[in-house]
Amino acid sequence: MKQSFSAPITALLAALMLLSVPRITSAQMDFSLDDAEEPVEDDSGGSMDFGVDDAEGGDGDVFGQLASGDDTLGADTDGRERRTESAEEIFAVQQIYALRLNRVELAPSASFTINDPYASHPAIALALNYWFTNVLAVGVSGQWFQFGDPQRRESDLNFFVRRSTRLGIPVNEWQVGAYLNFTYVPFYGKFAVFNEFIFQWDAYIVGGVGLMRTRPIPVIDPEIREFDFQNRVAFNLGIGFRVFLSRFAGIFVEFRDYAFLEKFENLEVSVGPARRDRDTWFSPNTTFSNNVTVQVGFTLFFPFTFEYRLPK
Repeated sequence: MKQSFSAPITALLAALMLLSVPRITSAQMDFSLDDAEEPVEDDSGGSMDFGVDDAEGGDGDVFGQLASGDDTLGADTDGRERRTESAEEIFAVQQIYALRLNRVELAPSASFTINDPYASHPAIALALNYWFTNVLAVGVSGQWFQFGDPQRRESDLNFFVRRSTRLGIPVNEWQVGAYLNFTYVPFYGKFAVFNEFIFQWDAYIVGGVGLMRTRPIPVIDPEIREFDFQNRVAFNLGIGFRVFLSRFAGIFVEFRDYAFLEKFENLEVSVGPARRDRDTWFSPNTTFSNNVTVQVGFTLFFPFTFEYRLPK
């Protein structure tokens, strides 16, 4: 019987092929760091640079540089620094709703006396102010009392007291008042109505000096005595509250006290020819009088529009 050698030869060739496969694979997949540093030629004739040591300060450890927070990888390759964002603080300042600076204010109003139980002194008033700063103003104001029947200004209390007790209480009649005033606005703000409408307001202090023309109403000896108006030096001081309806119009209420030295009618009547002597008609003493008033009116600012000038 013949022996066949084909099977052992086939097994030996298969074993040699299996042993040679790892070496070929190892030769194809072996890349060293030196090989990566050299440019690789591509098919088009150009070169492809895979090196990481060319980065500024790089040592080849990309993940190490990222973990250590090294900013060298973030720099531009042409030497320029990367632009970084800066967080700046922004302040929002609300502009004043109605600017008063360099504007003229015209304020007509009605005035009512609230502290004299014996005579009423209603008046119409008018104020004209110039605002040389946004909170300070200088101006003039006037009051006119001579309208209607002055004889009816006496209250019922004074009339019935004099009639029942036969005692006369002297009262005076006022004609006009004129004053030089200064105004200062220490507070201003805004408030909401029904969570829908927003109104601007300011509170101010006003004061000044001027003249008042007054005369006594003859109640002790009205058959003989008749008085003329005389000038009295008067001072005034008050506070006011104004609400702006627009940038040039508003309404205000004001409480002001006008103080002056007053001369009333003499309670004594001379007998004989001295009864007609005018020097005996006035009381020999002067009286410090206060006219506390409440004034209600509206205000207009000219010009109607204004322009904000902010510093650059």
